[in-house]
Amino acid sequence: MDKGLKTKRVAIETLGCKLNQAESQELAAELAAAGCRIVDSAEGVDIYILNTCTVTHVADRKTRHLLRMARRRSPDAVIVAIGCYPQRNRQELAAIDGVDLILDNTQKMELVERLRAGGYLDGAALPDESFDGLRSRSFVRAQDGCNNRCAYCIVPLVRGREKSLPVDKVIVAIEDRVGRGYREVVLTGTEIGSYHHNSFDIKGLIEAILNRTEVERLRLSSLQPHHITPQLIGLWRNQRLCPHLHLSLQSGSNGVLARMKRRYTTEDYRRAVELIRSIVPQAAVTTDVIVGFPGESDDEFEESYDFCKRMEFARIHVFPYSPRPGTEAARMEGQVSAGVKKERSKKMLALAEDSARSFRQRFLGETMPVLWEQQCGGVWSGLTANYIRVYAKSSEDIAGRITEVKPDRLWRDGVRVL
Repeated sequence: MDKGLKTKRVAIETLGCKLNQAESQELAAELAAAGCRIVDSAEGVDIYILNTCTVTHVADRKTRHLLRMARRRSPDAVIVAIGCYPQRNRQELAAIDGVDLILDNTQKMELVERLRAGGYLDGAALPDESFDGLRSRSFVRAQDGCNNRCAYCIVPLVRGREKSLPVDKVIVAIEDRVGRGYREVVLTGTEIGSYHHNSFDIKGLIEAILNRTEVERLRLSSLQPHHITPQLIGLWRNQRLCPHLHLSLQSGSNGVLARMKRRYTTEDYRRAVELIRSIVPQAAVTTDVIVGFPGESDDEFEESYDFCKRMEFARIHVFPYSPRPGTEAARMEGQVSAGVKKERSKKMLALAEDSARSFRQRFLGETMPVLWEQQCGGVWSGLTANYIRVYAKSSEDIAGRITEVKPDRLWRDGVRVL
């Protein structure tokens, strides 16, 4: 392997949550400043970096597949695995032939230094001034870690306890993104609603961002039902805050929620959603649902299904339960068979599709601002503030621009403008 190249072609691939995406964007900017050229394809690169997820066994399997595929596509590349999977089980990744560098969550933000120490980066390389990020929206970390101990969740084991970044550091990061032309920032964290630094909570942090930065659109990654208060949601009267709230549910059955050790009931959740919609009627409320949690009976699944149907979510992410080593749920009796989980997933996914279509239908004929992201096959796509995917044709380069459109039909996973 030739370690003496002045300019390294680097591909960064990210699995999992928006916090991972935020960290990947930070690392991409650092690598560009170190003289690397950030590219989209893993074909023929000098360095391939995979920011991993381990929240399910499917994520684990995908990690191993992508690392092996990267070695095949770039036989001479430095292959790097970082993040949650190494935090959980470094030995499994070390056993994969051709993985050169493994960094867990305590080490991954030292990536540039570790690459330099290994001789993979030349300190004399000039910064890549053309680098402008990986997406039109930028993800900014404000918080990490989780103090909850939900029975199924491995995140506290791989991310550690809650810790929040100082407000000034978050402000500086957002100002940097605005200065580089980003129109939207997604504020991320493992438990962003639990943000607390000095006297600032999540409400204070949002107010500081709105008062001290010129970011045009601010979106939050995820909240829990107990974070929802009239004072917090009242901030969404400011049109710079995107009317999209991802509110974790996991199950619509109180019995299952209790076994999961979630901190709310379905009634608590319903009240939170009603509060959001009373103040922000156009808001998209999206959620996550786990099917086949240990002991979930047919009746409990139907309770969950019916609750999700009543909530009329804009989007539902459906996950079949996946036992995670070291979690309480992995040791529980009453593990649901793979076949039953598959059938329940299929039914919940059909509901998710119907629910999303109904939400999008409400906004046909309405004028909405869209932040355009990318073009494929002559068709541009972008997102409304309330998280509807919009497709349109344009002969202009509109990437990163916000324009008003009036969608007239459903199309693919979103809506279309003729």
